Order: sequence, then C-alpha cells, then structure tokens
Amino acid sequence: MQILLTSTQMRKADEFTIANKPIASIDLMEKAARAFVQSFLRNEFDADKSIAIFCGKGNNGGDGLAIAHILLANRYENIKIYIVNFSAKQSNDFTINLQRIDELGCKKVVINQPSELKNIKPDLIIDAILGSGLNKPLDGNYAELIKAINKLNKKVYAVDVPTGFPADGKIVKKYNGIKAYKTICFQRPKINFFFPESVEATEFYEAVDIGLDEDFIQKQDSDFYLLEKSDIQNILKPRKLFSHKGTYGHALIIAGNTNTMGAALLSSMACLYTGAGLITACIPQSGLVALNTSLPEVMALPRDEYFRIENPAKYDAMAIGPGLGVYAENEKLLESLISLNKPLIIDADALNILSERPDLIEKIPKNSILTPHMKEFDRLFGEQNDWWDRVQMAKQQAQKLRIVIVLKNQYTFICLPNGKVYINPTGNPAMAQGGMGDVLTGIIAAFIAQKYTSVDAAILACYIHGKTGDGLAGDRVVVNASQVAKNISKEINMLM
Repeated sequence: MQILLTSTQMRKADEFTIANKPIASIDLMEKAARAFVQSFLRNEFDADKSIAIFCGKGNNGGDGLAIAHILLANRYENIKIYIVNFSAKQSNDFTINLQRIDELGCKKVVINQPSELKNIKPDLIIDAILGSGLNKPLDGNYAELIKAINKLNKKVYAVDVPTGFPADGKIVKKYNGIKAYKTICFQRPKINFFFPESVEATEFYEAVDIGLDEDFIQKQDSDFYLLEKSDIQNILKPRKLFSHKGTYGHALIIAGNTNTMGAALLSSMACLYTGAGLITACIPQSGLVALNTSLPEVMALPRDEYFRIENPAKYDAMAIGPGLGVYAENEKLLESLISLNKPLIIDADALNILSERPDLIEKIPKNSILTPHMKEFDRLFGEQNDWWDRVQMAKQQAQKLRIVIVLKNQYTFICLPNGKVYINPTGNPAMAQGGMGDVLTGIIAAFIAQKYTSVDAAILACYIHGKTGDGLAGDRVVVNASQVAKNISKEINMLM
C-alpha cells in the first residue's frame, strides 16, 4: 500500500533523501529527468518531432532543462527551450542546468511577457513552468501565458504536475492551468489526480521512481493510501481442504422489485461467484421464476409486504438496497434491520430511504458498509461543492458513525472508521453501465459472509470488481455488469 503525500511532504522527502542517501540535489534532479524521459520516450519515439519545453526558474524549470539535455543526448535535436522570466528568483539547480544547456548551444527563448509567445508551432510541448509549488489559482502573466499555450492545441506532457493544478487540497471550479495529455510525476501520484476535477488538467498520469527514500516516505503521516495488488494478495485467504458451504457463510441479499429484479439477480450472481457458501435472495414473489431460472444455486425468501427477517442470526452478511424501491414497507424493513444492531451493507434505494430518515443514519450499526455514488452521498450527508470536500465529509462521517463508506467513482474512496482513506486504482470507463453497483454490493456481501472484516471486505471488493472489469476491457469498448459478475472467481484465482 502506497502512502500518498502532500506537496509539502514530498519536498521533505527530497530533502531527507539528499541529506541521507547521500545524493546532491542536482544529481537527484538528473535522476528525475532521466525517469521522465524514459516514460516520455515510450509514448513519443519519433525523434524528428519538434518539442517546445517551457521552463520556469525554480526546480520544476530545472527539471525541464535537465530533460532537454537528456533528449538532446537521445538525438532529439529539434528542441527549443522557452525560459519563463516572470520572476527575478531562480533556484541553484536551475542555474546549473541552464549553464549546461548553454554549453550545448540549444535554441533558447526568454519570455518576459506572455505577448512575446508568437509564431510557435511545435509538435509537442513539455510543461516545466511551476510544478507543485503553487497553492492558488493562476493570475497575471502566468494565467495569460498558460492560456496562450492551451490555445496551441498541442499534446502536452507535464513535469510532476500541470502548471496551475494543485497537487492536493481544494480544486477551483474554473481551472485555468495547463491542459496536459499526460503528467509524469515523481515517486508518487499527486493526491488530487484521483479526483474527477483532475480530468481538466491531465488525461493520464504515470508515477516514476526517482530514488527517494521509501522508508522515510512510508513513515509519514497521511490520510490517503493507494491500494496495490500485493495488498489484495495479502488479505485473500485460500480455500482449505475439508471446508464446506458452511465454512464460507450465508449471505442475505434484500433486493429487487417488480420492475427491477435485474438488480437482485446481479447482486446475487456476484455474491455467488465471489464464493459465499449459501445465498438467500429476499425478493418479491414475482421474481421467483427469474431467480430460479437464472440462479438455481440461490435460495429465495419471498417478500410481498412488510415483514421482519426471521432468525437474522443465521445470516453472516446482510445486504439491502439494489433495486429495492423507496416504499413505506421497505423503510420499515430497513428500520427493523438497523434495530438488530448487526453490521449491514447498505446500497442504492436503501441509501435513498436513509436520506429521508436522518434519525436512522445515527443508528446505523458499527462496521456497516455504505456504498453511495456521488448523488446518493450528497443526499445522505449534504450537497458538497467539490470532490475534496465530499471526501473530507466521508472521512468525518465514517469516523463519527464508526462505519466504512465506499464512495464510488472512477477511483473509489474507501473511507474507514479510523479516518484513513484507501483509494482503489482499478476499474475503467468501459464499466460505465447500469448494474455495476449491484455487483459490487454482492461481492462485499460474499466477503463479509466469509468472515472478512468490513474494512478488508470493502478493500477486496472494490479492487477485484475493478480488476475484473480491467481484464474484460482489453478488447471491449463496453463491459456489462453480468460479464463482471461471472468473471469474479477467475480474477480471484489469478490474484491467489
């Protein structure tokens, strides 16, 4: 699990590495530049393309000059450097790299005013103007220059972070920074790359190792962590000889309605393929034929009108919500389940019912798992201005209620009762179809039934759900929820 740091913490990691490796600052910059170029060349292997490298006068600009030096050594001769001279200050490492560039005789233009950027027609642009040191929106000369660069409509590669984009913290709604094709960042992704607003700043990112002290980094205090494959492999438990269906628990899926039986089927199917020993689907009477036809392994508990779940202790996991419908009888059912004070998985319409009953929110059993998408979350806990605020609110509510909140998006935020946030990196746009949330609920229920903790179940479910979709998306434009559900066991087997 990778700890994610703020820009301030990353600068401390730089300083610690320089002091303790030991390595000179200029040599660490050289390593960063080489790592950038290696990534860059995997995308841009045509040495005949013209490249404009925009360099500020701080260390980000020093990175840009070092990158130019290395590209020239790799026979990329059609390079022009633009020195952004909007400040009298310049870093020592920038000065050293500028001298090296001058010795090579590389083409260089000094920009004192944005209006001086004229008649420029490069094939590619490398942005090394400000980096991660910015903590406010662009204004003045910088804003005008970036506007002119964006108007060129060229493919831009940003060094560490696009100029004008905050590495962490709130993201302004009207972003006016560099619009990069790809950002090649150093050692760790920036926290803000995982928020939807980042799409305005960069289409893709890649984090490259530059040799910072990993022990120091991993010991830093942070609320954000990025899940890795090894984390999942460490949590997953293999099935053992002499185990039986009772070993892997009994999951109850309360889902579906007359017109939404698909949600119940998808959740139950996902629960089945994730390995729950027994599954009961609490569904309307009208859905029995569909369930028995498509999923004969799943038992049925008909649900006509409001009733209490008899003998709830026999269920190791209880999930409620997919396709349930927002009706008075379902509100009563949810209230009765909450009164049992036994952890629940609450999704979809059950969340919508909760949003109308704030008194029930306060009574949600500890270690329950809520799985809202953005709109469901805002209905529950109040409308948020941006994703930074939304995740901060999810952190607060997870701590306050002692529950796990799975805040779904391209990168899902798993907010824990201890205030930590685990970011799931798997999943892709091909999965943007109805039913995916129903599948995720079924996966979580299966892991809870198999005696995983709420935290581990949420981590496993999010990662495996997305990873299964990633595997299917290789030759598909669209991946549907049924395909994901049916391939979960294969993905688990590969991870094991």
